[in-house]
Amino acid sequence: MMYTIDDLDTPSLIVDLDIMESNLARMQNYCNRYGIGLRPHIKTHKIPALAQAQMDLGAVGIACQKVGEAEVMADHGLVDIMIPYNILGQRKLERLAALVRRAHIIVSVDSVDVARPMGEYLHRQGLNIKTVIELTSELNRCGVTNAGSALDLAREIDHIQGLEFQGVMVYPSSAQSMQLVTETVDLLRSNSLPVNMISGGGSPTAFHSHEFQGLTEIRAGTYVFNDASYLRKGVCTLEQCALKVITTVISAPTADRVIIDGGSKTFSSDMGYPMGYILEYPEAQIYQMSEEHGFVDVAQCAHRPKVGERLTVIPNHACGTINMHNELIGLRGQNVEAQWEITARGKIQ
Repeated sequence: MMYTIDDLDTPSLIVDLDIMESNLARMQNYCNRYGIGLRPHIKTHKIPALAQAQMDLGAVGIACQKVGEAEVMADHGLVDIMIPYNILGQRKLERLAALVRRAHIIVSVDSVDVARPMGEYLHRQGLNIKTVIELTSELNRCGVTNAGSALDLAREIDHIQGLEFQGVMVYPSSAQSMQLVTETVDLLRSNSLPVNMISGGGSPTAFHSHEFQGLTEIRAGTYVFNDASYLRKGVCTLEQCALKVITTVISAPTADRVIIDGGSKTFSSDMGYPMGYILEYPEAQIYQMSEEHGFVDVAQCAHRPKVGERLTVIPNHACGTINMHNELIGLRGQNVEAQWEITARGKIQ
């Protein structure tokens, strides 16, 4: 029996398969054209089948933000995995060692305090792991902040048994962050340290990657779906937004306000307000949410939504929204063609 979009209960997380497949092909074709490896970041979709689809198109591997995500992907046969996140603590090192025994794992570090315990533990297990240094960026998150410190850390890594120094990574790879990358790579090479990997990241800057000399790969995630935050920034077009949430108007308390059956447990509250983009009523704005209610300002709409009407919302942040749901439903036109468990959701350890 063929199910259609009208058979879905709400809220339902859906993806337009034609748009998603076009997004996947566009990014892979770009990387192929410029000889840059594509390492899709699965923190966006968290679904092994979609990661495998990206591999089948030509990806060089995948990226997982946490050990738990990597375990899920390895369980489903994805065996070239980068974890661009500092890994600390005995339990995580035990799990990392188990992963190294069954998959090709690359890790990042930004200090000897992360690198040394990891190398010593893995060496005791008779294992080695490829390691890159994370460099800081305009986000001011993790990462070594200058080339000299990166050289010192690379020399330390080069002498720590259990670790194999490979190069550097940054997020995002932008005109600003790549200045430090270039300076660091030049310094490393001039000191006879091999740089086999220069890993960049970020969907918004991905299509500028050919402008940054030396990038060997990019880690991009959100490009698979795109979202309303990217739409507002001009990173994508409306026609390239594949991920949507179908909601129902459950109340119309005033002429200017309706309530939908999706709140912070449906969309997350990431990226602030207005939350999302409502396809049927572009002038409407989700201006507030409680856990199960979305407050929609419809004052600027020529026609107001009615109770029982369905609204299709492109969420602000694809990654945060995906992590709120158990399943993703793939639509080809109006027909349900696929249904995936979001297997790596909640894998924050």
